[in-house]
Amino acid sequence: MAELTFGCTEARAARYAATPTLSFTLSITESTGVRVHAIALRCQIRIEPHRRRYSADEARRLNDLFGDTSRWAQTLKPIQLASVSAMVPGFTSATQVEVPVPCTYDLEVASARYMQGLDDGTIPLLLLFSGTVFIAHGESMRVELIPWSCEASCRMPVRAWQDVVDEHFPGSAWLRCTRDTLDALAAFKTARALPTWDATLSALLAAAAGPAEGEWAPGAAGSAHSGSRAGTP
Repeated sequence: MAELTFGCTEARAARYAATPTLSFTLSITESTGVRVHAIALRCQIRIEPHRRRYSADEARRLNDLFGDTSRWAQTLKPIQLASVSAMVPGFTSATQVEVPVPCTYDLEVASARYMQGLDDGTIPLLLLFSGTVFIAHGESMRVELIPWSCEASCRMPVRAWQDVVDEHFPGSAWLRCTRDTLDALAAFKTARALPTWDATLSALLAAAAGPAEGEWAPGAAGSAHSGSRAGTP
């Protein structure tokens, strides 16, 4: 029976990927000397937020995810990042394989909200492995299952996530809303001849906060904010 040990040696942004993608370098060691013909590998990746410290600013940003810091002993639970599959080519003793992990910048997804709230440092991850191992056995093939106990820890730099975001959404963020909300925003944008969605949201925020000195106020003729044209709400 094959004895496999898994590790993760690197996690980084996948450059030039068509969609936001992280790249994990996995090391796989087989200790009995058998020839591994291939592995149909499955990997579940979890964020373990309780395994790092947080600055005051990070704690404030994560309040809507975990609640007040006084409750974090109960609320800092693992967050699912991804479940991926990969085919590992044949090897003897040891090998390395690159596993692409698609990710999202949808801030309604807990993993994206968590990583967006971090400034720097590392993100503690737990990789749980399963799948099928094909062992060369003379002229035939032997099939074994990867034990559920196979796992590896990894600390991914926050910079890796930030690089993914900067690569695909430079200087911007992505929010999802219902079609009714989008229709209402579109009507507000059109009625006031606002040039961009960013200007539309800025105008709404300014209206909700009330006019401050030197700021644009809805209905104030002749003034402007975020490149938009003043109008009557």
